Amino acid sequence: EFWRRWHISLSSWFKDYLYIPLGGSKGGNWMRIRNTFIIFVVSGFWHGANWTFLVWGALNALFIMPSIILKTNRTNLETVAQGKLLPTIKEFFQMVVTFGLAVFAWIFFRAENIGHAVSYISEIFSKSLFSIPSIRPHFLILLIIIFMIIEWLGREEEYAIAKFGVKWRRPLRYAMYYTIIAAIFWFAGKEQQFIYFQF
Repeated sequence: EFWRRWHISLSSWFKDYLYIPLGGSKGGNWMRIRNTFIIFVVSGFWHGANWTFLVWGALNALFIMPSIILKTNRTNLETVAQGKLLPTIKEFFQMVVTFGLAVFAWIFFRAENIGHAVSYISEIFSKSLFSIPSIRPHFLILLIIIFMIIEWLGREEEYAIAKFGVKWRRPLRYAMYYTIIAAIFWFAGKEQQFIYFQF
């Protein structure tokens, strides 16, 4: 909750002290494109003095640019497939593309330098992309599938798990709570520093 509020306040700061003084959405397409790139690149630079963060910001600006140019960035803000169990083929395709682009940009965010990111990307798009991985962590894959199902079923809530299991019988509901707590301790491993503490 703290980090969510912190990101909201940070976004508000960028809007009030950078985006609006630059002219905001007023003016022609060129001004909107320029302001969007400045905002995203500066937000990337804010994360650290490394070219990788600037590339990460620029990529996010590039990805949102079609919506900025076509003025559709304020549409489709509602929950995907709201009130329905499954998304349409179009919605599914949009989710896959959005997720893929976001993860691609995060390669630069997590890389040590540009060379490291390029090397990583070159390995992804090599012949190994079409080979079956030699290491297949079945239990991890199962956990990912479970988390994806929980996130999808709870997508209309602020937190996906907020109302998950609320209507279950108490023993089953408490069993789920204890299982989550046990999993947190089991998979915690060595202490991991939160990524933003590095800046």
